[in-house]
Amino acid sequence: MSRALGFTKDINVEEFMTAAEAEEVDIMHQSADFYVKPIALQNDSDVKAVQEELNQKNIVLLNFSPIMRNPTKLKAVVGELKSFTNGINGDIARIDEDKILLTPSNVKIVKKRKG
Repeated sequence: MSRALGFTKDINVEEFMTAAEAEEVDIMHQSADFYVKPIALQNDSDVKAVQEELNQKNIVLLNFSPIMRNPTKLKAVVGELKSFTNGINGDIARIDEDKILLTPSNVKIVKKRKG
């Protein structure tokens, strides 16, 4: 597999940061135009946080498993976020049983595979 991707040696998975280590990275001092931000949807203020991140042109990986026990609230929140992303010309797609990917304006998600 490594050779197919152009690598001459095997990839050491231990070299990559875990999610817990990534939280310790100080993004305030690292240069980047935009970020991919994981957010866990636990309450209504998290919806506003998602909207703020999208307005700042960041991509959001939203984990909605904390509110899955309340289907009515989940449906309302997803509807609100879908409306918001459509309003800013962004995009939204479910990528897992409990995760949604949201993109800012003019960033679209390919939802169908070719071939």
